[in-house]
Amino acid sequence: MNERTLVKNLAALPDGPVTIAGWVETVRDQKKVQFVILRDESGAVQVVNPALRELPEPGEDGAVDETAPARLATTEAISALAHGSFIRVTGELKHDERVKLGGIEVKLATLEVVSEANPETPIAADSSLDKRMDWRFLDLRNPKQALIFRIQTTFLHALRGVWVEKGLIEIQTPKLMASASESRAELFEVDYFEGKAYLAQSPQFFKQMAQAAGFGGIFEVGPAFRADPSFTSRHATEFTSVDTEISWIDSHEDVMALHEELLVAGFEAVVAKHGAEIQEHFGIELTVPSRPFPRIPLAEAKQIVADHGYVVPRADADMDPEGERQISAYVKETYGHDFVFLTDYASSIRPFYHMRHEGDASLTNSYDLIYNGVEISTGAQREHRVDVLVEQAKEKGLDPEELEFYLDFFRYGVPPHGGFGMGLARVLMLMLGESSIRETTYLFRGPTRLLP
Repeated sequence: MNERTLVKNLAALPDGPVTIAGWVETVRDQKKVQFVILRDESGAVQVVNPALRELPEPGEDGAVDETAPARLATTEAISALAHGSFIRVTGELKHDERVKLGGIEVKLATLEVVSEANPETPIAADSSLDKRMDWRFLDLRNPKQALIFRIQTTFLHALRGVWVEKGLIEIQTPKLMASASESRAELFEVDYFEGKAYLAQSPQFFKQMAQAAGFGGIFEVGPAFRADPSFTSRHATEFTSVDTEISWIDSHEDVMALHEELLVAGFEAVVAKHGAEIQEHFGIELTVPSRPFPRIPLAEAKQIVADHGYVVPRADADMDPEGERQISAYVKETYGHDFVFLTDYASSIRPFYHMRHEGDASLTNSYDLIYNGVEISTGAQREHRVDVLVEQAKEKGLDPEELEFYLDFFRYGVPPHGGFGMGLARVLMLMLGESSIRETTYLFRGPTRLLP
């Protein structure tokens, strides 16, 4: 690998020779001096070159400046540089507080054009979101866009730190399944040799299998698929799901406690490492949420928003997006909190594997986590008694015979357990105040987008 210094590390170095490499952000081609703003994955720096526009005449003694041809070629190469071209530069690092860009610059010695870019850039700062998605690799060169995925890295690393500290095991579950993991309504069906397979809507069944295997607690960060023809700002047909399942719980309260701990750790890490950059690029002063997060039973939450003038217009017992926004606003005003757990969802709108309340089968030991007015996660205590699972599956219109491989987990013993699944792009979207998960998904997939 060619040695180079990352731009972010230049400020700590003394004046002297350096090699840097990246792409051309801007060129200011003045008569006597040229300035190139070179950006790499860590930042941007100004490169300075004294321009030589023509070869000088020989001196009176006939002496010729032997460096002139190379200097002229360098000047002409800089004049021809297109935005986005990848270059390698050697030169002298100089600290100069007069330089607005970081107080440093590099006096150019040599320039190598590693890869030329087409002179006409297909997107601009004011391009539409769809246009930027068409040219996502160029869009991601924008420091603001790139920062999203540095934040994502920091956030997930912090979550993994909690999981590993607690002794949880990371698993990678298959994404091809023989049957539905939740419902058939949002399944992608694919040809599979002589039969059919389905893309996994979640790793739910396999997370629970790990509890039957005696793992005690697991986590996974991986893709999930929903055949949902939705064009909202928060839906995708393929998304990254953050999942956890733990054994020996007393109720869904144990799951919520872990969920809080993970999020607080993630936010602490992001604020510590990227807080200033988030303020600069997104205009947000990100803060770490306090524990415990507020908890409100769903029926009570619906009554609260009704008392504030909004009656959820649904035939079922669920909350709608406007209701989530309204209850989130109430929680922000009442508790000063951006998060709220809505708990105790009706069994009529929950999957068959959610445990029902003892003494009230109409309610489940489950929750949705709402962040800044948008649902980001569903969690629950799972039903671990096989006879109860069979009956609840039948109630939901599912054929127990198609669930045999899943029900077998429970026929050989499984401890009380529960967990959650959380949409990663939604968390980042709400954290950074973005308007769509397209911005916080590396490559978005929706009903009309399969490229790039």
